[in-house]
Amino acid sequence: MPEQIIKKEDKKRIAIIFIVWWLVWGSIHTGVLQFFNITYSHALTDAAVSCSMLAAACLFIINNMRYYLPKKEKYLYVIVISFALTAIWLALDRGILRSIYKRDEAYLQFLNQSLVIRYMIAFLMMACNTLLSLTWYTQKEQAEESERRADTERLAREAELNKLRQQLQPHFLFNSLNSISALTGQQPEKARHMIQQLSDFLRGTLRNEGQQWATLQSEIDHLQLYLDIEKVRFGYRLQSVIRCDENAWQLQLPAMLLQPLVENAIKFGLYDTIGEVEILIAAKRVEEMLEVTVQNPYDESTAMQIKGTGFGLASIRRRLFLLFGRQDLLQINKAAEKFMVTLHVPQRTTGNNKQ
Repeated sequence: MPEQIIKKEDKKRIAIIFIVWWLVWGSIHTGVLQFFNITYSHALTDAAVSCSMLAAACLFIINNMRYYLPKKEKYLYVIVISFALTAIWLALDRGILRSIYKRDEAYLQFLNQSLVIRYMIAFLMMACNTLLSLTWYTQKEQAEESERRADTERLAREAELNKLRQQLQPHFLFNSLNSISALTGQQPEKARHMIQQLSDFLRGTLRNEGQQWATLQSEIDHLQLYLDIEKVRFGYRLQSVIRCDENAWQLQLPAMLLQPLVENAIKFGLYDTIGEVEILIAAKRVEEMLEVTVQNPYDESTAMQIKGTGFGLASIRRRLFLLFGRQDLLQINKAAEKFMVTLHVPQRTTGNNKQ
């Protein structure tokens, strides 16, 4: 397991808690020994040796957990390592204290009589320290794993969003190039004008490529370039009306979200008729959401003959789900020979946005 990354603030806080705890425990140790009629100097020395060595053993466990964190049988690991280190601690503690007070028979007798209780207390402290360390590093590992998983999901989501956006551009570009090719021989002025419009549109697309969000104002401005190009293709047959409330212009929505909606409306509205068609784009604020409606004429008897009209709507629904985790933000209504698609875009200040 790689070394866990601990913030400097966490290290400082843990160090302070660790030092304070052992100072408190050393004071308790000294007081208990004095209760059993051990002189203050002997009790203080005993506490200093015993507590410093026990603290060193606990530090060894804490440091070891940074590099090795048991997954299976972790509770057995706690018992075994605590048992082994406590035995080593007791042997060293007894040896050092005996060498210091080798001529004090009364103290040495007390030391030998207290070995069992010393071992039991040290074992409990060692086990608690090991368990706390295990819990701490396990939580840190889980937090880092959750963060990595969230980053992976975010990157995958962004990659899919970019892919959906990229898939829409070639379709429109091919149609525009075909129209320019058709106009070049018969109407070269219109062809040149359309090339200029297409250049402006693609330049705006590249400018917005790195932006995940856009205001309704900028999105409508960009959409107007697209409509101008389509009007060159379809001439008088394509009419567009844009109605937006004043309080909706600065609301935000995913960039390049409206073009596939309008492209879908043009395909449904114009491809199966020879008359004039009006595409209505309306936007307003509804509580904390931006509501955008795109409406076009719809003839059910002929619409079923058109193939491939579902990709634009499917991509929009998918983008909205990836951004907000909701399936109810795109609604389709067919009534009175009208085909209406309504978007509801939660505003990021509401906390509904997943980004």
